[in-house]
Amino acid sequence: MNSSMKRELKVVDAAAFSIGLVGPVGAMALLGVGAVGILGRGATLAFLFALVVVTLVAYGFVKMSQYIAHTGSVYALVGITLGPRAGFVAGWALVGAYLAIGTGSTIEIGLFFSDFLNRIGLDIKPGWIVVAVIALAIVAGLGFTRVKVLIKTLLAIEIIGVVLVSLLSLFILFKVSTNSAPDGQTFNLDFLKLPEGANFSVVAAGAVYGFLAFAGFEGAATLGEETQNPKREIGRAITIAVSIIAVFYMLAIIAQSLGFGTSEAGVKAFQGSSGPYAELASSYVGNWLAAIVSLVASISLLAIAIGTMNAGARILFALARDAGSKSLVTRVSSSGEPSGALWVMLGTALIIMVGQNSAGTEVLNATFYWLTIGTISLLVAYALATLGALRFLFMSGEKKSSKMAGYHSYRWRSIHLLCNLQELSWSCRSLQQIPLHCGSLVSDCTCIRSF
Repeated sequence: MNSSMKRELKVVDAAAFSIGLVGPVGAMALLGVGAVGILGRGATLAFLFALVVVTLVAYGFVKMSQYIAHTGSVYALVGITLGPRAGFVAGWALVGAYLAIGTGSTIEIGLFFSDFLNRIGLDIKPGWIVVAVIALAIVAGLGFTRVKVLIKTLLAIEIIGVVLVSLLSLFILFKVSTNSAPDGQTFNLDFLKLPEGANFSVVAAGAVYGFLAFAGFEGAATLGEETQNPKREIGRAITIAVSIIAVFYMLAIIAQSLGFGTSEAGVKAFQGSSGPYAELASSYVGNWLAAIVSLVASISLLAIAIGTMNAGARILFALARDAGSKSLVTRVSSSGEPSGALWVMLGTALIIMVGQNSAGTEVLNATFYWLTIGTISLLVAYALATLGALRFLFMSGEKKSSKMAGYHSYRWRSIHLLCNLQELSWSCRSLQQIPLHCGSLVSDCTCIRSF
């Protein structure tokens, strides 16, 4: 039984994998709506705030990747810095996060693909389970190809989506800047203004959606055993991925905010949208582009499913291999792919989707259930990874004095707590619509940074 992986990837490949795993087009399909529901016309501030936090978290991953190159990603990072038990927990938490997010994204494809069919005039209403199973079959078909082919597929999918949405966003900005928008929207800087009475805790609660949009940026780290010179290239890949995604998110959220308008009516329309890309495309260009945008959003969600399932399979493979297992999970294909672990991921996702459909769960509820579970799992993995990076980089006593280490410990623990409470507040919103409670906690915790 083959159990070795091939080291054949370059920095561009690793960066493309992270971008495909995040799926920026699919991620922004609904997250802007969530932010505007809390911050109104100031939804852009949620993504700016989240970008600052993500940059700090990504810094820890980049620095640690210079010392640790392992397909287990967070599992290896935490295992080496905090011990094997903590690594075990972090590894399984990230496997669970990737499985849940991949499953939720696969289910969500049914929502946007149905909109696509409706916009092209086809009176076909397939159940979400039908679309999801077909999508999962496509994930399986692509997942067992060579990793370089897989990455090229992910990159092609996201390039098409990012280019299309970016062109739409630029066209919207042109129309509002020249006072030729369909409903009289104009260019202004009100998208940087908070609604009356909003405070820092409200911004923190809204930023949950921005932070969630970046979930999976560390995906390149799972290619640590398949990338050439990984201790240099993995960190560079994460930096490239976060930078590209950040620029796209800023352009998209500004265009969405101004496209709907910063007036009370515009904010209400944005907040009530179930597909902002498609609605703006229909309003500013035509229904034909709206149909294409819905299809592109579906394909981007497919890319997220492909990326998360394959990233989760690599961590699952690492967990089993390092435990000395010789089971199906440690089986590697002739091309170097963790085929056994991928079968386990796909099979589990299928069981989950069939169970949700049998229970009569609606597509949005089924989507949010699993995205919420994925968010909580990410909370655990990122928490342990942050503590591991903190201990290794600032508390080892080799690089910094104990006083400086104490200072960084205080600061980085605060940043970590901010990230996790933001994710937790998103989870609350998904099921109970109460994000502001956790947002107020975020505000209190970030005050620690004034230390």
